[in-house]
Parts: sequence; C-alpha cells; structure tokens
Amino acid sequence: GLSDEVIMKLGDYHNSDLPDSWKAALSFSEHLAGNPKGPISEDLQARLEQHFSSTEILRLGALLAVGSGWQRMIEAFGIRPDHYEPGQAGPWTT
Repeated sequence: GLSDEVIMKLGDYHNSDLPDSWKAALSFSEHLAGNPKGPISEDLQARLEQHFSSTEILRLGALLAVGSGWQRMIEAFGIRPDHYEPGQAGPWTT
C-alpha cells in the first residue's frame, strides 16, 4: 500500500518530489478522466515514453479507463456502500 506521506503528495503531485514516472502516469490518469478533454499532448506522450514502453502505456491506459468508467457508472446509478443511510451524501461528494 501507499504510505500516508505519499497519499498527501497526490493532491499537488506536479510540485511534489514523487518520481517523474509517477507524475507522468498521474497526468495520464487526469487526462483520461476528462481533464483536459481530447487527445493527449505531445509533451505528455513524450513524458510517458520516457518511462514506459508502448505496451505499458496501453496497459496503463486500459486500467485507468476501466477505473474511470467504473466510477462514472457508480455515480450514474447512485450506487451507495452497504453502510449508506438514506439522506447521506455519496462518498464522492464533499
């Protein structure tokens, strides 16, 4: 698992001391989640290629797409955890 220290760095990973490979993967994750929309930039493509093979980039993209899609399905159908009580906000709301 990830340490609390690493988890705290994820909110501002661009300015953190996380490895550059993690930063590239996290940027890819944000992009696939729709921020920003459209094709990935040449810069992001180059950063990914510095750290990952073509196969690894495709596998990472597939994994991220499933995770992102799963979350969107959960939100679309209003799926709540078993311990949910009526009137309680969903886990994705602040």
